[in-house]
Amino acid sequence: MTSSNKLEKTTIPNVFWLHTETTRYLVTKNLYPGHTVYGEKTYNIAGKEYRVWDAYRSKLSGAIHKGISAVPIKENDYILYLGAASGTTSSHVADIVGPKGKVFCIEFAARVARDLVNVSSDRTNMIPILADARSPEQYRFYVPEVDILYQDVAQPDQAKILVDNANYYLKKGGYAFLAIKARSIDVTKSPKEIFKEEVEYLKNKGFEIIDVVLLDPYDKDHAMVLVQKTI
Repeated sequence: MTSSNKLEKTTIPNVFWLHTETTRYLVTKNLYPGHTVYGEKTYNIAGKEYRVWDAYRSKLSGAIHKGISAVPIKENDYILYLGAASGTTSSHVADIVGPKGKVFCIEFAARVARDLVNVSSDRTNMIPILADARSPEQYRFYVPEVDILYQDVAQPDQAKILVDNANYYLKKGGYAFLAIKARSIDVTKSPKEIFKEEVEYLKNKGFEIIDVVLLDPYDKDHAMVLVQKTI
């Protein structure tokens, strides 16, 4: 390790702050060295490779930068990721859970799913599934009970999609992330009003609210909500 590149542990497995001479980066230890996903920078330190986790490309990274109180993803966890797109954030989540964990990646758009399949060919702990997250019964033969649910599907019924999938797949006591895009729900209301309504909906469905963070400036009019399933 050089004096100009230093790693600082976080509370999340395989996630670090990398301090260079000029910048601090959030990074994940690359589970598959030599393979990147979206053109991200990599750093080699003490024989290990680390991928920069761009907060402008990943809402979960943005939430960490904004100080979300917890990211309860552990090594060996099973994750259901709704709206995986081309695999940017889900690939970093795959780094976190490690080779014995699994990230079940649901994506509806066939064109984007092709990119996801290519990413998953290098990352064998990512399972790409072409399906509609609004119909969780579609993938019941592929997805087991999971420890974490991550919902990033920008639809008017975003919170309902989380709840419906949690009823199928999330274990009691498991955690869920909801990336709320306010403008996909109602352009006539203020984002803060929408965030409040979505949080109240989750409370009424039996979830404990752990934290809510606004994602500006990384994602305008977005919030990340962390909840725990209590029933």
